[in-house]
Amino acid sequence: MTQLIDAFNRKITYMRISVTDRCNLRCVYCVPSCGTISTMPSKDLLTFDEMHRIIKVAARMGLTKVRITGGEPLVRRGVVEFIAAVNKIDGIKDIAMTTNGVLLKQYAQSLKKAGLRRLNISLDTFDPKKFMEITKGDCFDRVWEGIIEAERVGFDPIKINVVPSKGCNDNELVDFAKLTLTKPFQVRFIEFMPVDDWEGWKKSFISKAEMMEKIESALGKLEPVIEKEKSGPAKNYRLHGAPGQVGFISAISEHFCDTCNRIRLGADGKIKHCLFSESYLDFREPIRNNCNDAEIERLLCSVMETKPEAHNIDMNAGSQKFLHSMTQIGG
Repeated sequence: MTQLIDAFNRKITYMRISVTDRCNLRCVYCVPSCGTISTMPSKDLLTFDEMHRIIKVAARMGLTKVRITGGEPLVRRGVVEFIAAVNKIDGIKDIAMTTNGVLLKQYAQSLKKAGLRRLNISLDTFDPKKFMEITKGDCFDRVWEGIIEAERVGFDPIKINVVPSKGCNDNELVDFAKLTLTKPFQVRFIEFMPVDDWEGWKKSFISKAEMMEKIESALGKLEPVIEKEKSGPAKNYRLHGAPGQVGFISAISEHFCDTCNRIRLGADGKIKHCLFSESYLDFREPIRNNCNDAEIERLLCSVMETKPEAHNIDMNAGSQKFLHSMTQIGG
């Protein structure tokens, strides 16, 4: 069977799957500045059986890792059962989830039992008041309790995703890094990316180099972590003697497109080959028109043929950019 290898000889082994475009928070860097998002009618969402079929074909072509995203994946009923079904697909070795953590406390145990191996939890501040300002939700305590429950039931590693923004939470970089001194968590700082406002985005942006300078000036040198097998886009470091790690995802200042191994399946059935591209292939209609697996394989091959060498985000370029809500594309 044809393998998932793109035109630049990158082997694609990782699929991010947005199971819903709905979310129970409205984070400022995710929701457009107009404050409104139109969600898809339920009938337009891929069913879990349809997603399962795409993953099964892709696994025969070399897919080994799946990440469940949203919106917020835990708001969709049946997601635990879906994970259990994906865990049984031959070839799938790793299932992860990115969540805002609001519902995590009640689902952590069942997610672990279903076969979820790793968790990424979004948390941009330790200040409950600021948490409400960023997310529009008064639920900081619920998120933190979810993180502790995930640790209790045995998720390892637990990754905390932080999106620093100038004038908002950039004064907490050191506090988040300190967390790794007492917890075996991976705190990952993600460079702020465009949503719907090019000028606003640039004003909020903090580069990896700036973040590292702030942390090292307060806590000492960040020592690079030597990894036997690269499992994601983060460059990981460790403070001296720390059980946890500090990571940086620098998609803008130091893009990692040359090693990109992923594609994205949206909740609407469209597969995007790059987060910052407006190009996609629709899988929903062929599947609902009773296509066979060979047609799904052909479509996946088309995704490989059209995957770009690199994204087109340029810090110094003008405003004609790909700008959409992250809830609509799965992050």
